Amino acid sequence: MPEKIETIISRCLAGERSAQEQLYHTYASKMMGVCMWYARSREEAEEILQDGFMRIFTYLNKYSGEGSFDGWVRRIMVNAALSKYRNKSAKMYIVTEYNAELHDENIPAEFVSNYDEKELMKLVQKLPPAARLVFNLHVFEGYNHREISEALSISKGTSKSNLSDARRILQKALQSIDTEAKNNSSK
Repeated sequence: MPEKIETIISRCLAGERSAQEQLYHTYASKMMGVCMWYARSREEAEEILQDGFMRIFTYLNKYSGEGSFDGWVRRIMVNAALSKYRNKSAKMYIVTEYNAELHDENIPAEFVSNYDEKELMKLVQKLPPAARLVFNLHVFEGYNHREISEALSISKGTSKSNLSDARRILQKALQSIDTEAKNNSSK
């Protein structure tokens, strides 16, 4: 029977290497999936994953036991991805005003459901860095534009614009794939 996560955490806090290894193996695969959404490549995702686990082991004593440990680990991985982005000092463009009429707000769920996760992940990884981060934070982490603007030190307008750009780029890419598939099936 697998050991309870609380026991593994206690053993990690006591400095047991085998418990750290067990914690890593318990979460590595799932968190690699999270990291892949934020990274441009598998190598970059692996770097984020390793940085995230270093932070987990460093700050494990800060986990209060309130809320899910899975959520705490995921938050650390997302923050590791954000930190990597900030350290690369990629620039987000500044938007002084956001005009909702100029942007498509949604990619219809039924449109996206025609594609598997790996296809979608590859498309998201091709987004410009700012658009990719804002898209992931909004769609996968549930951040609102205020939270995104605080996390990335950008304006809410820039967050909205980057999300809209990401959606527009993804919608165009999905339409292109769909058109290509229709053309190939009619041959």
